Amino acid sequence: MLKVLALQIGTGLTMAAAIWAGFGNTLGFSALLGAIIAAVPNAFLALRLAAPRRDPGARSLVRAAYIGELGKLALTVLLFSIVFVTVRPLAAAPLFATYIVTALVPIAGLVLFDTNKETVNDHGE
Repeated sequence: MLKVLALQIGTGLTMAAAIWAGFGNTLGFSALLGAIIAAVPNAFLALRLAAPRRDPGARSLVRAAYIGELGKLALTVLLFSIVFVTVRPLAAAPLFATYIVTALVPIAGLVLFDTNKETVNDHGE
């Protein structure tokens, strides 16, 4: 989980830095905000899932996942609202592009860090 979060934050910061270097302050700062809007709610979800619970059962984990997802959605809406209301000037294209790329990193992380990959031997077993 920490590897995926680190990869997500690193990807967002790298993309924001590249946009900042290539296109200037407004576009770069907007891209940085997009990365933050994607990474912070995902970190909240990860913390909810990793937090110790009194009941270690599956039901407790599912409840934590539901609460984490709802919190993630609420944080995303809240952060977008704050950015759109308070930040001027704001460039929407780099904000959303960096948000989307950063938000998709956990999916790539599931593929890259999958430790339960099935292997097939020479006999197809």
